[in-house]
Amino acid sequence: MNFELTEEQKMIQDMARKFAEREIKPVAAELDRSHAHPENIVKQMGELGLMGITVAPEYGGAGMDYISYVLSMIEISKACASCGVIMSVCNSLYDFPVSHYGTEEQKLRYLTPVAGGAALGCYGLTEAGAGSDPAKMRTTAVLDGNEWVINGVKKFITNGNVAGYCVLAASTDKSQGYKGISSFIVDLHNTPGFRVGTVEEKLGINASGTAELVFEDARIPKENLLGKVGEGFKQMLTTLDGGRIGIASQAIGIGRAVLEEAVEYSKTREQFGRPISAFQAIQWKLADIATKLDAAEMLTLRAAWLEENGRGYEKEAAMAKLFASDTAMWAAVEGVQVLGGYGYCKDYPMERHLRDAKITQIYEGTNEIMRLVIAKNLLKAR
Repeated sequence: MNFELTEEQKMIQDMARKFAEREIKPVAAELDRSHAHPENIVKQMGELGLMGITVAPEYGGAGMDYISYVLSMIEISKACASCGVIMSVCNSLYDFPVSHYGTEEQKLRYLTPVAGGAALGCYGLTEAGAGSDPAKMRTTAVLDGNEWVINGVKKFITNGNVAGYCVLAASTDKSQGYKGISSFIVDLHNTPGFRVGTVEEKLGINASGTAELVFEDARIPKENLLGKVGEGFKQMLTTLDGGRIGIASQAIGIGRAVLEEAVEYSKTREQFGRPISAFQAIQWKLADIATKLDAAEMLTLRAAWLEENGRGYEKEAAMAKLFASDTAMWAAVEGVQVLGGYGYCKDYPMERHLRDAKITQIYEGTNEIMRLVIAKNLLKAR
């Protein structure tokens, strides 16, 4: 067992950390206040290879491993959780299925722009009545000659208001339930019948757009089917497993920001004639946060290593996402407590971390679903 990072992994971690500290952290609070899409930052992230970390260079990616993805995601999310989830969706939910299930032509045409940072991708799965249960999906795709005709509304789609491309899940045979779901690649800027619907006002990750995707007799080419008809659900499961590694990394980044700020504040805030860091009650909070964050990171790196080495990682990804997101939320509550009244005020970033942390327990599968995934794997293994 080797815990030492390779030189390449150290390099991308250091690059992501310096970029995040220099370009993202100073504007994170303003991005949160304005709800503005960080277009310039995302463009720079693309130029640095952060939007297609594990994608092969011939398709615009950086050609790095999944450990590097986790390390860089943590650094970006530590500075701004919104930038982190934009990056995660492109890498995990768009790049992954196109690179793993797409044809050579699809990769060249639809993967290269996103992996290379020229455009953003999104993943169209969730609907108002079909979140944890995709079999209830109402969006349909019907083959009409050389085109698929798509009708339906996707809900809560990260990057949906700014993405150029989408991997879309739709039912091609409702009578088959899960087995009747297929995946498609949609060029959102060149698809008649598509429009962006409501852009949500949210509790946190405010610089990340969350939108409805509305399809009304939208037509896409027949060859934009991803894989084969009826393979969408299987593709969805593996895609979401990787997505959970991304969200676990985002949660760790948020938690790291909480810990760093709580430590610094505790050294300067004085009560009863000495800094509050001298009090055991505060020391124990900091120690518990640090310990749980390290545990979350180990779980996440394990899942990433399994993915990189072609091993099964469904259970491990669910564990990482469950523990990391619960830890981030708990740590943020503790962080607010360490800062006291200041932690509740927008003059300090701690309240933003609390708002941003909550969503990590919900998207990419709620933590209730994560527990079901873990239990299913445990019971199957016995």
